[in-house]
Amino acid sequence: MKKRDNSSLQTITLVLIATGLLFLALGGYLSPILNRTLEPVFGVQGWFYTRFQSLQDFLNAPSDLARLRLDNAQLREENANLQTQIIALQQQVSEVELLSALLDFARARPENSYQAAAVIGRDPSPFLHYIIINRGSDDGIRRGMPIVGQLGLVGRVSQVTAGAARVQLITDPAAQVSVQIQPSEVDGVLSGSLTGDLSIELIPQDAGLQAGDLVLTSGIGGGYPANILVGQVSNVRQEASALFQTASVQPVVDFTRLEIVLVIVNFQPVDLTPLLPNGEQSLP
Repeated sequence: MKKRDNSSLQTITLVLIATGLLFLALGGYLSPILNRTLEPVFGVQGWFYTRFQSLQDFLNAPSDLARLRLDNAQLREENANLQTQIIALQQQVSEVELLSALLDFARARPENSYQAAAVIGRDPSPFLHYIIINRGSDDGIRRGMPIVGQLGLVGRVSQVTAGAARVQLITDPAAQVSVQIQPSEVDGVLSGSLTGDLSIELIPQDAGLQAGDLVLTSGIGGGYPANILVGQVSNVRQEASALFQTASVQPVVDFTRLEIVLVIVNFQPVDLTPLLPNGEQSLP
């Protein structure tokens, strides 16, 4: 009987203590004590978590590195494809602009008939200035036909095969073009050189030339049609004791960037050599 009373008393005491602790916890009075008590436990738990996370990262590092390398390779491939597409689009835009300019040139001179040709080769020698086009005798191309670009005169056909032709540029040392300088209307012969520079010599001293004057084909000699733009006077060399003056000419065509040209197919050059005295060659 006595043992049963002691057991009941202990139970009541524990219930009262638990109830008191519950009320104290609900009232927030035990929070500081619990925080201080559990702080070491939280520290140990955080230490174990940090070590576990480091171990997990170490174990996952090879797969992550392989994934990063794969992603990097895919990104490089996508970037290369995009760069290729950009270059292709730029080339298409440039080609469209070039064809549009050539079409404008042809429309501005409807008296001529043209055939477009692509440049497929250039001269490897520093002493010759020519290009190869992908049109030949099978396409109606003949020796002596003039070649123009979107801005002006390029040269003329010097040799022809069935499927291609060689074009002598006006910058070639052997090339000569009969020209007229505007607005002074002075005629002269434009000559090329080994360096590709253009010049007009034997100009009368009284001709009023200045930088910026336009140089066009004159049509004299039958080598080229008249009024095709060649370039502009860039410099005039005049000496008081000389009989003639010389003009340097800046061409309007960039011969290093020729891609597509036009062949004037309805123009037949005239050979005046039999009509000249002493077998002199006709003017180009």
